[in-house]
Amino acid sequence: MNLIFVCKYNRFRSRIAEAYFKKINKNKNLHATSSGVFKGLPVAENVIKIGKEWRINTGGQTRGLHESEFVDADLIVVTANDVPVSLFKRFKGKVIRWKIPDISQSNKKRIEEIMKEIFKKVDVLVRQLRKTK
Repeated sequence: MNLIFVCKYNRFRSRIAEAYFKKINKNKNLHATSSGVFKGLPVAENVIKIGKEWRINTGGQTRGLHESEFVDADLIVVTANDVPVSLFKRFKGKVIRWKIPDISQSNKKRIEEIMKEIFKKVDVLVRQLRKTK
């Protein structure tokens, strides 16, 4: 199964979800990537630093979503409250929406709060995907 985590710019929410998913997922048949609706600026140093503290890799280039990615995806997880699900109406697979707010990437406390929220949602998703296989 291929899944894509999507947020607005691929600078925080979708990137955190992908990194944490890859860290905890033990099923080699589940593959995750992340993208933004738009290719964003580089990931903020604050996010990279906090990611390292929490032992997840949040670095790398941001990615913009390309329609061809939908062909190989079985599931799209929209991790953002500011990305309309209607963008994916032509997608034939399943779409899940997590209404996670965008934040200032300079606010360490808020970054950590949102990361915890994303981790909980990814934990639930991984458990659900285990049950379907």
